[in-house]
Amino acid sequence: MRQTWVATCLAAILLVGQATAADRAQADAAESKAEVLEQNAAAQGSKARPTPSEIITKPEVQAVDPVGEAPLNDAITCLARTIYWEAKGEGVAGMEAIANVVMNRLGHEGFPNKICDVVRQGHEQGACQFSWWCDGRSDDVEEDKSYAIAKEISRKALNRQLTDRTSGALYFHQRKINPSWSAEYIRTVEIGEHVFYKPRGGEAQ
Repeated sequence: MRQTWVATCLAAILLVGQATAADRAQADAAESKAEVLEQNAAAQGSKARPTPSEIITKPEVQAVDPVGEAPLNDAITCLARTIYWEAKGEGVAGMEAIANVVMNRLGHEGFPNKICDVVRQGHEQGACQFSWWCDGRSDDVEEDKSYAIAKEISRKALNRQLTDRTSGALYFHQRKINPSWSAEYIRTVEIGEHVFYKPRGGEAQ
């Protein structure tokens, strides 16, 4: 009886190890693909759709940062955390709009060529581009379901499968505030709790 119990426990441990290894392999594949897709998206004038082998799959993206506590050092995690923290309570449309802004900034004049650099632009405490990054609070995920949606939206954005709901917006703010800088830009759309803008002359300021 004891031998059977030990054998069962060992089998379970091996299965968990295999599942973890498989998840890590999927996460590594997703991160590698995301790096290439990010570079292509940042290239000015590059509108080529990724090939089937370049596309990040649903299982791959969900394997990245599974509990929402990983360091912000890959494109998927940085994009997903931004979507999550800026719009987790707004539904898919509001979350996609945040992804649109990040992707629109990527490679645009005045913004970095990497998603994590776009997200972290500014200072940890002070004038940063995304409020969640400089609020001094933990960046760890609190709601698994919303984060899974954010990662799926990240996947679609990197795969160029996401429609731009913002009409090219590079900026946004919450409806309840009226920042002075908003007068300098063209309002494109209001989605959820946010208002979106693009530059008048096409260049970031």
